[in-house]
Amino acid sequence: MTVTVVGLGKIGLPLAVQFARKGEAVLGADINQATVDLINQGVEPFPEEENLQEYLAEVVQSGKLRASTDTAKCVEESDVVVVVVPLFVNANAEPDFKAMDSATEEISKGLKQGTLVAYETTLPVGTTRNRFTKILEKNSGLTAGKDFYVVFSPERVLTGRVFSDLRKYPKIVGGVTDVCSEKGKAFYKRVLDFDPRGDLNKDNGVWVLDSCESAEFVKLAETTYRDVNIGLANQFAKFADKLNINIYDVIEASNSQPYSHIHQPGIAVGGHCIPIYPQFYLWGDPEATIVKAARSNNAQMPSYAVSQVHNLLKPTEQRKVLILGASYRDKVKELAFSGVFALQKELVNLGYQVEVFDSLFTDKELITYGLQPQESKPQDFGAVIIQNSSEEFKALFKNPSEWENLLVVFDGRNLFRGVSPIQGVPLYGIGIQGELE
Repeated sequence: MTVTVVGLGKIGLPLAVQFARKGEAVLGADINQATVDLINQGVEPFPEEENLQEYLAEVVQSGKLRASTDTAKCVEESDVVVVVVPLFVNANAEPDFKAMDSATEEISKGLKQGTLVAYETTLPVGTTRNRFTKILEKNSGLTAGKDFYVVFSPERVLTGRVFSDLRKYPKIVGGVTDVCSEKGKAFYKRVLDFDPRGDLNKDNGVWVLDSCESAEFVKLAETTYRDVNIGLANQFAKFADKLNINIYDVIEASNSQPYSHIHQPGIAVGGHCIPIYPQFYLWGDPEATIVKAARSNNAQMPSYAVSQVHNLLKPTEQRKVLILGASYRDKVKELAFSGVFALQKELVNLGYQVEVFDSLFTDKELITYGLQPQESKPQDFGAVIIQNSSEEFKALFKNPSEWENLLVVFDGRNLFRGVSPIQGVPLYGIGIQGELE
């Protein structure tokens, strides 16, 4: 069997490597020539994915994986096509289908009898059937469910741990027709392995749903539920601030009850999933007021954090603020929808000088993204805002005397668990009000 993976990003490339390690001949298609060249040299284009470099070098050397910028040609040679091209939203919070439409057009040029096309990119409900399948049929002259097969199977992994997550979570499959679903099930059973899960109601493995719409809904339900839960936690945290209560103590106590599961609050929710996928849901269900309110609340948290810091600094002459963490989460070199941008914008608008430290990025890279790398000494800062939960930040405070002019630490990720890293300097956070140690 030959498999083409379209989109060799942080999910697509590990998927391609997974399929190749299971013995399939894999073609990787991507529009970025530099990415294609690195992959064909057996070099990972991004460094933080566990085991990727080792596995990639292995499958490239064995000839099981090669990459190309010619999507149509790869599809012509393939029995299965797996699509992992990003889908974002525009300024009006509407899905921007340009990249996905373009990829689907290219796939249709190489589509032949018997090919299975599996979309893994998170989509609004109904998109697989009503948009992409129609493009494939129109351009190829073939009929889905008869001449070729289409399924939706959401990726359910996190960057940095893709290979372990592929084993951990059931693979959801829903087809345009029942025959499509069976083809999808057979493929994923062949290329994936699953760890035993005693906590599930049925065996871990490939789970077939009744339609591609149901499978699309699964991913939107998962991510939207998290966004709403985080939004509620952030609302709790704001109320806790008014009452001078530590919200993390409240959440820990609440979650000790078996039916509770409250997420931690935070400065912002970044990455490709949580800030985007609830908007896909809202695009299809605009009357979902709870979802809309949660998304709005979460988007406002950087502004809320800056207002807390500003209220402490405005009576002073301390105008420099250090943000710790550019990436949206620790150990992942990814700036997509990171809270660092909103924090910087809010602070600059109030007249502060803002510098950023994140060891995952070079100074040149930070400057490219419009961020000012740290160049000042610790004693020059009046405030520190912790934007992600990287453990390395703890070491920065080992010599408290270096931070002699620091007035506040704002812990936006509960990294210090409510205990200030410097005695006498108040620690604030989302739901943490000026605790002194």
